[in-house]
Amino acid sequence: MSITSTLAGTVGTQANVYFDGKCVSHTVTLADGTRKSVGVILPATLTFNTGAPEIMETVAGKATIKLAGAADWQTYGPGESFNVPGNSSFEIEVEGEAYHYICHFG
Repeated sequence: MSITSTLAGTVGTQANVYFDGKCVSHTVTLADGTRKSVGVILPATLTFNTGAPEIMETVAGKATIKLAGAADWQTYGPGESFNVPGNSSFEIEVEGEAYHYICHFG
């Protein structure tokens, strides 16, 4: 998978700030109404809950992920992505450099 370097759309100017600033993102709405989130996670171990299914695309950095119900952690780097089912959760561990991502909502 190649890394998405740009998205053409409308960007929400107010940041979505989670976990005391350890995760900051902006919502991007494409011309067809598709919504995505572009953000960064600073070094931390966090748990995210999902409503809709998500595809998390790694733009820069790396993160180790454990999906709800999974036995093992998996590491993802630039150009890699992982799927998260709707109404689920995942743990993410970021060490060292920040993890930059695009969240594609299902």
